[in-house]
Amino acid sequence: MPYPVSQERFGELVEEALAELPEEFARFLEEVPIEVRDRPSAGQLRQLGMGRNELLLGLYQGRPRTKRSVEDSGQMPDVIYLYQKPIESVSRSEKELIDQVRTTVLHEIGHHFGMDEEDLDKLGYG
Repeated sequence: MPYPVSQERFGELVEEALAELPEEFARFLEEVPIEVRDRPSAGQLRQLGMGRNELLLGLYQGRPRTKRSVEDSGQMPDVIYLYQKPIESVSRSEKELIDQVRTTVLHEIGHHFGMDEEDLDKLGYG
């Protein structure tokens, strides 16, 4: 059974997860907006090759820091999306929701720092 919360409470959980980041990582995220949306758009799912009923908890759109160069100017800015309804749907209690928000935030930030799915799985953020 999903564990729904208000948009305000969900935003607080995201802020709490970000506050736990060590400063050496947090300073590289100052210009990366984190947007909370109810669900991914049909276009985002299509772009990822996912079906409408597939579960997407978060999405990093951008160029990982490890792959940037001076030739990247003029690129769209990075953004991290967190999808509240899917995250709630895999959470059965407040503790599970807090853990899932934290894991999803760290997962998407990991992509920003150049980690792939295998790297994130090894760290427990898969």
